[in-house]
Amino acid sequence: MTGSLIEQFIEKSSIEAMNTLINTNDINQVTEASIQLAKIFGETDNNFASIANPANNAEIKLINSFHNNLLLLIQKTWVEKSDEELKAQVLYQLEEFSSSINSKSYIESYNSFFTILDNVVYLMFGVQSKSKDFDEYALRIDPEFGIFWWYITELPHNSDWSQEKVRLALLLGMYFLANY
Repeated sequence: MTGSLIEQFIEKSSIEAMNTLINTNDINQVTEASIQLAKIFGETDNNFASIANPANNAEIKLINSFHNNLLLLIQKTWVEKSDEELKAQVLYQLEEFSSSINSKSYIESYNSFFTILDNVVYLMFGVQSKSKDFDEYALRIDPEFGIFWWYITELPHNSDWSQEKVRLALLLGMYFLANY
């Protein structure tokens, strides 16, 4: 997504926070960046700071909310007959992901998170989701979702990040979907 387009929807400080999240290994800076980024997902009462803290149990509630909201979204999405098998597959992938993330296997869960999201977005938007201008399309039809999709597409799908950094990146994406 072009920088100038996303800058029409979010503040430059959020773009800088995204760059920090992606490019630094200092977990304190990554934590601060993730808390800043939560604000672009509608965070107003600093709940994500509590979720980001591994000493709290707020993560469990987030995982449950994420699972329930995504499950409902998948179940309620009308699909063509040809996509019914994909829908069933995504439901299975969600259960596997939820089990993995509940056991705190963040690194192992990271790639499946993207697979699930790509499939869910395909179920919601069809072939449009595979077009090169989907980012712009998403921003224009639903800015909240478009900002989330910007976040997801900015994350590297393969990384050598620490467990803690992967945890925060996943939880932040889950935070949006738990509240969408």
